Amino acid sequence: MKNYELVLTRVEADLAAGRLRLGERLPGERTLAEQLGISRPSVREAVRVLEAMGVVRTSTGSGPEAGAVIVAEPASPLTALLRLHLATNHLPMGDIVQTRILLESWTARQAAQNRAGETADEADDGLAVAEELLDRMDAPGLTPEEFHLLDAEFHVALSALAGNVLIAAVMSSLRTAIHSYVLAAVPNLADWDATAHGLREEHRAIVAAIRAGQPTKAAKLITDHIEGFYLAARLSTS
Repeated sequence: MKNYELVLTRVEADLAAGRLRLGERLPGERTLAEQLGISRPSVREAVRVLEAMGVVRTSTGSGPEAGAVIVAEPASPLTALLRLHLATNHLPMGDIVQTRILLESWTARQAAQNRAGETADEADDGLAVAEELLDRMDAPGLTPEEFHLLDAEFHVALSALAGNVLIAAVMSSLRTAIHSYVLAAVPNLADWDATAHGLREEHRAIVAAIRAGQPTKAAKLITDHIEGFYLAARLSTS
């Protein structure tokens, strides 16, 4: 284990045990270095890693605001890390399709269930983002690449409606992989204009089911939507 990893392990253990909490500061460089038997540059390296991960926020100086403070900003650092990991690995088509169905059917179901417990304004705020993307997909003259970029954003926006930060981060991380595979499938489609029209109608039906608070219908529609495209594009998912 590298020296800076000793600091990461220590911070993880302290957070898990409740010895460190949101808003509290990490012990100073000298203290951590002495406690762990490592150099202060190794502590500084660990703090930079923790900051990049969104675990701490640092301020320089010697006043009350100085040092590394525990913060809670999980989504964007996690998304960045997952995207980097996924970019270095070729993902089998079947794995992507199965993961999308697993995540998106659950998020559609949960979003529809959440609809019943939300105020109209709260529900409409979330759905408005998805519907604005649908309106942009209706613009004439969109290239397949432009359409599928909006399509990927639409599916990420739907996942956010479920209210699960981790699943939303995973879906956001998968965006590039989904877009690249979907765009590569376009030449296999017999009639792109007809396919795009069908995808628009399916998108609207999914949103309508969520808006109406129909969990089972929303989950089935999005499953059929994902599977249907890959079948139409004659892509193997095995």
